[in-house]
Amino acid sequence: MNDLKFAIKMELDGEKYYREQAEINKNNSLHAVCLMLADDEKKHAQILTDRLNETASELTDSGILSKAKNVFEGLGNIKVEGKDKASQLDFYRFASQIEQQSIDLYTKYLAEADEAQEKELFQFLIQQEKQHFEILDTWVSLLKNAEDWVENAEFGNREEY
Repeated sequence: MNDLKFAIKMELDGEKYYREQAEINKNNSLHAVCLMLADDEKKHAQILTDRLNETASELTDSGILSKAKNVFEGLGNIKVEGKDKASQLDFYRFASQIEQQSIDLYTKYLAEADEAQEKELFQFLIQQEKQHFEILDTWVSLLKNAEDWVENAEFGNREEY
C-alpha cells in the first residue's frame, strides 16, 4: 500500500517537473517532448491510483516513442536562443536518471508482486519508463554530439549521427 502511494507521488512529481520544463522550453521543439512525458507520468499516476483503489484501468501504450522520434526527425541543428546548451544537457541527464530510478523501482515491485494483475501492471510501467529513458537518452546524445563537435571539430574522427 505504501509502495503504491510512493510510486503515485513519484509519478505526480515527474509530471510537475516535465510541465515546468515544457514551460521553460515553450519556444522550441523540446516543449512538445516535455508535455508528452508529463502526460504519460500523469497517466501512470492514475493507473497506480486505480490499482490502489482496486479499480480496473486500461494499460495502453501512449505511443510516446514514435511521437518523440517524429520531433527528432524534424530538428536539424539544435539552437536555443538565450540558453546555455550545457544546462539543457544537464536537464536531460538528470531526467534520464529519474526515469532509470523509476525503472529500478518498478523492477523491484515486479519481483515482489504475487498476483498476475500486479505483475502485468509493473511490466507495463517498466516498458513505459524505458521508452521515456530512450527519448531522454536520445536528446543527451544529440546535445552531447553537438557540444563535442563544436569544442573539438578539428580533432579526430567523429561517429556519425
